[in-house]
Amino acid sequence: MYENLFSSKNIGTMTVPNRTVMTAMGNYLADEGGYVSEKDIAFYGARAKGGTGLVITECTAVDSKSGLGNDREIVVDDDKYIPGLKKLADEVHKYGSKLCVQIYHPGRQGIAVVNGVESMKSASATECQIVHQPTHEMTKDEIKEMVGKFASAARRIKEAGADAVEIHGAHGYLIGQFSSPYTNKRTDEYGGNFENRMRFFGEIIDAVRAEVGKDFPVIARFSVDEHMEYVGQPNEGLHLADGVDIGKYLEAKGVDALDVSSGIYETMNTAWEPVGFDQGWKIEGPASVKAAVNIPVIGVAVIRDPEYAEELLKDGKLDFVGSARAFYADPEWANKAKCGKACDIRKCISCLYCMESLMSANAETPMGCSVNFEAGKENQYQAEELPKNGAGRTVAVIGAGPAGLEAARILAIRGFKPVVFEKQSRLGGQVYLASKPPKKEKTAWLIDYEKGQLEKLGVEIRLNTEATVETIMELKPYAVFVATGSTPVMPKSIKGLDGKNVHTPVESLDGTVKLSNKKVCVVGSGMTGIETAELLSEQGNDVTVFEMADDIGPGLFFQNLVDVMSRIAPKNVAMYPKHRLVEIDGNKVAFETTDTKEAVNFEFDEVVVSLGVAANKAANEEIAAAFDNVRFLGDALSTGRIAAAIKTGYLAAAEL
Repeated sequence: MYENLFSSKNIGTMTVPNRTVMTAMGNYLADEGGYVSEKDIAFYGARAKGGTGLVITECTAVDSKSGLGNDREIVVDDDKYIPGLKKLADEVHKYGSKLCVQIYHPGRQGIAVVNGVESMKSASATECQIVHQPTHEMTKDEIKEMVGKFASAARRIKEAGADAVEIHGAHGYLIGQFSSPYTNKRTDEYGGNFENRMRFFGEIIDAVRAEVGKDFPVIARFSVDEHMEYVGQPNEGLHLADGVDIGKYLEAKGVDALDVSSGIYETMNTAWEPVGFDQGWKIEGPASVKAAVNIPVIGVAVIRDPEYAEELLKDGKLDFVGSARAFYADPEWANKAKCGKACDIRKCISCLYCMESLMSANAETPMGCSVNFEAGKENQYQAEELPKNGAGRTVAVIGAGPAGLEAARILAIRGFKPVVFEKQSRLGGQVYLASKPPKKEKTAWLIDYEKGQLEKLGVEIRLNTEATVETIMELKPYAVFVATGSTPVMPKSIKGLDGKNVHTPVESLDGTVKLSNKKVCVVGSGMTGIETAELLSEQGNDVTVFEMADDIGPGLFFQNLVDVMSRIAPKNVAMYPKHRLVEIDGNKVAFETTDTKEAVNFEFDEVVVSLGVAANKAANEEIAAAFDNVRFLGDALSTGRIAAAIKTGYLAAAEL
C-alpha cells in the first residue's frame, strides 16, 4: 500500500528495513544513576516490535557531571553503561529494527541544580530565556575535553552493539549553541563567521569518526531554522539558508545521514509543536536540505498520516520519515500502516501532555501520553497481555467520553461484554467539545480511534439513552462503570447567572447558542475559556476575557498558552486578569479587582461563564447505591484532563 514507506534504504553501512524513524524524545525512564532500565527496554522494544525501521533513543548524556537534562536520563560517559545499552540493542534487534543512540550535552538549556554545578557550559555566557540558568563561556580546555567525551560515548555505543550514533546539534543544545550566532558571541576561532561557529560540531564529528571507524554510521541532527521570528527577533539566529549550509558542511565532514529539525528553547513551539501547528508545516526545511546534499535526510514536520508520509518520500522531499510523538502515541504505527490498517492508528493529537509531564516528572509521577496510557509503562501494561478472563460477563458503562470508551475497549479485549450508555446523540463527551475551537480538530482523532476499535470489537453502544437504575438492572451486570463526565460550574453565590444572555462554554462549543456580531464577555481563562474566546472571536464577535487570577491562563502549560495566545492576539481580544465576577444584571457585568478591591462595571450583549466543571454527584450516588460493583471513571471520579480520563478508564477495566 505504501511502496516507498516500506522499502529499505541504507544509512552508511546500515540497512534500515523501512523509512519510518522514531526520532529522539526524553522519557524519564532510566534507572537512578543513568543506567538503561527495564522500562527503557520495554519502551523501545515496543516501538521496534511495532515495525519502526529505525529507533533513536532519547538524548543520552556524554557528561553526567555537567550535562544531564534530568535525573532519569540515560548516561553514556562510562563503560559501566555498556551492558545496559547492549540489552537495549538486543531487544530492538529481536524485531528486525535498527537502534541508534543519540548523544548530547544541554549546555545553557540544562538546569544547574540538576547537575550540581554553579553554571552551565555554553559557547558564550548567553543565558537561556526559558530556563534562566547561570551560564559561562567554555574555555578551550573545556571544549577539547567535551569533544573527547562525545567521542568516547560513541565508542561505547558501538561496543554495545547499537547500529548507529546520532550527534545532537539541534534544538539549541550545546552543539547548536556554538553553531548559532544568537548564542555564540565568541571572538576566538570558535566564534564569528560560519566556519568558526561550526568548528566545535566538526571537531566532534572528526573525533567520533576516529573512535568508531568509517563503517559505523554517524548521523547528525541539527535545526535548519531557529524561527526567531516567533519571539519577535526575525534577524536573530539561524535561518533556512544557514541551515542548508550546515547540512552541506556536515555532509562534507563525512556524516552518513542528516536528521533535520528546527527551533530552540526560546522558540520551543517550532521544535515540539502544540496543536496549532499543521501536519507538514515545516517540511520546507528538510526538503531544502535534501535538495542540497547527496546523503540520506530524515525529516520531521508533525507527520501523523501514512498517506502523507508516503507522499513526502515519493516526491523526494525526504529519505526517511521521522516522528517521536506519533510512535509514542501508537508503537504499532508502522505495522498498522504496512498492513493497510491506517484507520486503526491511534494518532498523536499534539496536546503536549508528554512534554508537560516530562518537565514535571518524578519517580512517583512519570512522563505520560494523553491517548496511550501504556506509553512508558510497557513492562507493566500491554492490552494484549492482560488476562482474558471476562467470560462474557456484562459490564454497564455509563458515558461515552474518553474514560468510558477506553474502559469499554479494554473490557472487550479482556473478554467482558461492555454495554455503553450515552445520553447524547454522539460520542466523545468533553473531548468532542474540545475539538471545536479553531485548530483543535486533531483532538477528535481520539474519539475516531476509540469508535473504530469498539466497532471492530463488537461493543454495543446505546446513543440517546440515559442510563437509569432500571435500564442497568435489566442487563444484570457484573459491574457498573460510571463515566458520566461533568457539567459547567455556575456558582449560586454570583447573582445573575440565570440570565437569558448568560451561557456556558458548552453552548458555544456545541452550537446550541450561536453568537455573531455581539459584544461578548468571557469569564475565566482556563483552556476552555480561552479557546471559547478564540472561537467566538473567529465567529465575528467583539470578545473580552476576564480572569480572577493574577495572569491569563492560570495553570496552563506554557506551550499551549503561547500557541492559543498567538492566534488570539491579532483578533484584538482584550484581557483583564485580577478581575473577580461579582454580578450580572442584564447587560451590566460587575467585577471587583482582586488587588485594589475596586468595583469595575462593563456592558456586554452576551456573557459566557467558564469557571470550571464538576461531576453530577446526585445521579452518580443513586447508581452507586443500587449496585454492588461500581467503579467511577474520568470526571465522575475527579475532574481532570484527557490523560486522567484515559488512565482511569484503562485501569478500571484492566483491574476488574
